[in-house]
Amino acid sequence: MKAKVKTNDVILQTVTNVVAFIIILFSLRLFFSGHYTPGGGFIGGLMTSGAIVLLLLAYDIKTVATILPVDYKIITAIGLFFSVATGAGALLFDVPFLTHAYDYFHLPLLGKTSLHTAVLFDTGVYLVVIGVTMTIIQTIGVSE
Repeated sequence: MKAKVKTNDVILQTVTNVVAFIIILFSLRLFFSGHYTPGGGFIGGLMTSGAIVLLLLAYDIKTVATILPVDYKIITAIGLFFSVATGAGALLFDVPFLTHAYDYFHLPLLGKTSLHTAVLFDTGVYLVVIGVTMTIIQTIGVSE
């Protein structure tokens, strides 16, 4: 019978806290730049999931669950709702499915900015990717 050895991972956990924050910031940048340059909801969601997996490696599932108390299946359902509703919303205006609209607005701090309904679709994709990836990782990682 093997004894469980408690290790002190202070350096790994400290570096992980900083690196996970940087990864999440970069994933948000990729998410928002996805309409004009490479990026978008899929790669942003994968990078966010990567940051959470890094937290799982440095800590354990119970600790990360207390830090991020979310049910990833619900996140997936919310993301699917966003994506399907945005795509089907075009049908209300008698245009083909997944047709997106945009217009230019003058926002107080940002100036002239284009707002797209594709951002709502990408938000849904972002949430679905995070939800599905983390559900799979947690299902594989749970050992009882």
